[in-house]
Order: sequence, then structure tokens, then C-alpha cells
Amino acid sequence: MLEKSLIFASINNVHAKTGMSFKLRIFYIIIFAAFFVAGWYLGLSPLRQSIHNYFAGVTKLKNTLHTAFQVAVPEGYISDIQYKMDILHYTLKLDLYPDKQLIKGEAILKGIPEDKSLSRIDLNFYDNMTILSLTVNGKKTDYNSKGSRLEIYPGSSINDTFIVVVNYEGKPEREGLGSFTFGKKYGHNVIYNLSEPNYASTWFPCNDMPSDKAYLDIYLTNDTSMVSASNGILVNKTTDGSRRTYHWKTLYPISTYLVCLYSSVYKNFSDSYISQDKKDTMPIEYFAFPEDEANAKTDFGGHPGMIDFFSKTFGEYPFIKEKYGVAEFLWQLGAMEHQTLTGIGSNFVNGRRYFTDVYVHELAHQWFGDAVGPATWKDIWLNEGFATYCETLYSEHLAGGEALRSAMMSKFDENFSGSIYDPGSNLFSSLVYDKGAWVLHMLRWEIGDKAFFKTLSNYFEKFKYKTASTDDFKNVCEETSGKNLDQFFKQWIYEGNNVPKIDYGMEVNPVQDSNEVILKLRQVQAGYSNYDLPIQFLFRSESGKTQLESVRLNSLKQEFRFRLNFKPIQVIPDPDNWLLVYFKLSDSD
Repeated sequence: MLEKSLIFASINNVHAKTGMSFKLRIFYIIIFAAFFVAGWYLGLSPLRQSIHNYFAGVTKLKNTLHTAFQVAVPEGYISDIQYKMDILHYTLKLDLYPDKQLIKGEAILKGIPEDKSLSRIDLNFYDNMTILSLTVNGKKTDYNSKGSRLEIYPGSSINDTFIVVVNYEGKPEREGLGSFTFGKKYGHNVIYNLSEPNYASTWFPCNDMPSDKAYLDIYLTNDTSMVSASNGILVNKTTDGSRRTYHWKTLYPISTYLVCLYSSVYKNFSDSYISQDKKDTMPIEYFAFPEDEANAKTDFGGHPGMIDFFSKTFGEYPFIKEKYGVAEFLWQLGAMEHQTLTGIGSNFVNGRRYFTDVYVHELAHQWFGDAVGPATWKDIWLNEGFATYCETLYSEHLAGGEALRSAMMSKFDENFSGSIYDPGSNLFSSLVYDKGAWVLHMLRWEIGDKAFFKTLSNYFEKFKYKTASTDDFKNVCEETSGKNLDQFFKQWIYEGNNVPKIDYGMEVNPVQDSNEVILKLRQVQAGYSNYDLPIQFLFRSESGKTQLESVRLNSLKQEFRFRLNFKPIQVIPDPDNWLLVYFKLSDSD
């Protein structure tokens, strides 16, 4: 869901501090790329290892930066009662007063009990907000507000549809990564939110868990100089004196953390996307600060092609009756995939298309994260690993297999630590993003391209507008591929907390007109011990002859024998970079 492109931001800061010119940066990139290609194709092991170390160093920096933003949903944030009710619809009416840093709101929640004996309604809502009135089904009702919990006592059992109306005001607390922000840019007021994972309750009362999706009508009122954007479609905008109200509506259900507002002196411009069946023309709406409009038109302009690619790959854009949009905001470490309206940090709008991966990542979340949501935050890799892998798929689409391999190596780290399922306070770490992407890459290698892409489209179609767990995804993988993937999910997702490290070496014995090669492999990683891996090895002669062999490593120590019609001087493991494995050449067995 959330692309915190910290590495991009840090590189920009380094450039700013060193004064390195753009041309000099390009020169270094070209030189590095030349050595990269030469080393890879000529099989120069020391150079290949240096490249590997370079990428590992980049990922370590990325990991360090991610760690600074550890976020976890606190235990007890969701009560038992909240699992026994289903919110069907939110109507939010918000008056925004940026100069006072104040909001006045009315929230109308329509829900049903899933337990007919329910005698209390629990919501999430921060207690620093002043509740002016609260009713249930039109009657004034007792309540208790403490911390992030709002307990409502209707006085009798709730066995049918209920409507809660809360009138409130205050300055929302700014929690997490910037849950609700009053800011300024170029001297203009800017209001926006970033509620992931559990901070929607800082600015409206809600059942703040990703699995309880609901429909939304949101009314945003601000000064007439301000443009106010949100999820879904714009129903209308009305003006009353110096105040203007924008009414946005979703036609598809939405999780609370994906509800958004952006309000500033935006320049609004648009593009369009034609659906795969040619029956719908969907608007793509952009909202940029006036000073950045020209740059934004350049940077935002690739979206029709991106939407077309992902629609062809996974299935039609899921919110085709609404829109897709991008709005500038002030969170400068990346972007946020609010449903149908991504927020992009103004640092990432420079008119040079440096940050296409960020835009691709957030767009991909509309399929994986927004349309198909995580059942719980333990399953966040289904958001972030998927969107990160989509970055590499788009690179492959544009530039082929070598671009895919290069993109994956940029996400390689031999020191990933922890499981990607239930990552605790590391919800937004590179463990989730990058190892998650590697898991999908290896799944593709395990079951083959045809089954892999069919799996993703089946998964999207089956859980569209709902939520899915990791087990749900596993079941789709097995149903589609016809393979038992227990070991794959166990070692890479549920239990595996490390990266396999494999020592390898070979002996060559002349045999008549050929050579017998004994390939020796040994798993030496600490932590989770015995991985089961399909691995290719490329043998190369001094004259450049090659032979590719495939093996299945499923023991800590194994030997494999091959016949070659040349004498190999080198063996290259996993030459096409399908595996998140650290290989080390060893002379010992």
C-alpha cells in the first residue's frame, strides 16, 4: 500500500549536500551500468560479487531508513466487540479551517450487528477531539471516550441496523507518518492525511481495521480558493459565500485507512484511460501545486500506459466507474495509495521522471492493497511485496528481462531478518517490501510464468473489493498451479527468518571424450536451516562454451554429477537471478 521511497529521498539529500551535478550523476550511472553488463555476461566473479555487495549496501541503507519509521498497531486497538459488527457506510461532513488548524465534523455511520446480542458499539476515535453530540438511531446516547476507543451504550441490545451520528470538533493529533496534517507549501495552506495503518481515528470515528470495508460519502468544505479532493467520484461542488463544499462518493467499498482528503490551491488537470473492453472512458485526475504544475504534467503523464499494462496483466482497473488520481502532498518520504487518489510527496515532482517506480508502485496498489485488501496487518506483504514486485514487472514490460533482473538485484539483501508474515513493528520495512517482492519472483520461478500470472489474475478476481489473508493467496496459488506449496510458503513467508547462504564448488574429472563434473553444495545460513530450492548452474569453458544444468537442493549438503563435452573453468549459480540466495564459491566440500 504505502511506498516510502526513502532511498530516493536520501540520494536526493546526498546530491544536494555534495553539489554533484546531474551530468556527473549520469556519467557515474553509465560507467556503473557498463561494468555491470560486462561483469554479468563475461562471468567475472569478483566483479559480480562487487556488484552484489553494492546492491546489498544500498539495501542496508534503505533498511536503516525504514527502521526509523517503525509502526505497529498497538495491542487492544481493536476490541472484541468491533469484530462483531459491520459498518456499511460512512458519511463524513468536514469543515476545514487551516488557519486555526481546526476541523468541525459530522460522522454518520450505518452498520449492522453480526452478533444479535450486541449491547455496545465500539469505535476508534481519539479522545482529544471534542464530541458535541452523539446519537444512535436518533436518540441521545451515553458514551465513554478514552484514548483511541469510543464506547457507545445504546441502552438495549442492537439486533438490527444502527445509525450512529457524531458531531465533533478539534485539531486532530498528528500520529504515525502524518495521520492528519495542516501544512504550508509555497505560502499556501495544505491539508492532507496519511492514516495507515491505524490513524483514521485521529480525524473521524470509525471501525478502523482493514477488513471492515464500507461505502463512503465525504463532504469537504474550505475556502473558495481551495480545491478539495477525495476518494471516488465528484458528485458536485457548491458555494456558500466564501466557503465551497466538494462532495465525493465511492461506488466501491473502502477500508478506513484508505479514506483521504487533500485540500489546497491545487491546479487540477486531467487525462483519460479507455477500458480494455472499450466501453468505459475513465478520468485520470491530477492535483498539483501551481508552482509545480509544469513538472507534474511531465511526471504524471505516464499513467494511462501504466494503467493499461496492469489491466492487461491482472484484470481491469478495479475502480473503472470512478477515477484514478494523483495529488501532491507534503510527506516527503514517498507516496500513499489512497483508494483512487494517490498522494505523492512534492519532492517526487521534478519534471524529470526520476521516480517512475514510485508512481508505478502506488498505482499497482489499486489492485493489490486497495481492491484486494489485507485481512489483517499481519498480511501487509500482500500489499507491499506485490506493489514492489509490480515495479519490476513494469521495468520488464518496458525494457525486457535484463531490466527485470537488474531491478530485482537492487532489492537484494543477504541479511533480511524476520518473517514477512506478521512483521510486528516492521510493517513498512524493506523486509516486507523487498523480500516480499523476492518471494513473488521466486514463486514465478517455482510454478512458471503461465501459472504465475494466471494466479495473480485469479487472486485479484476472487478477492476484488474484499480482503484476503496469506493463506487465501496460498490456496489460489495451489489451485491454479496444481502444486503443493506448503514448503515454499513455510520457508519464505511463515517461518523462514533469514536468507539461504550456499557454499558451492566443483570437481572436474576427465571421462573418455567428456568431463564429469561433481557439483558440491552446502547450506550454511544461521536460523531457518533447510531450504528447498530449484537452482540453475551455468558451466563455462575457457573458450566461452556454456552448459546450463538444473538441480533441486533439498538437503543441507548435496552433490550432483553432470557430463559436459568441454572442461569448465567456472560455474555460475542462478545466472538469471531468480533466487534470494547468497552464493559463495568454496574450495572445500
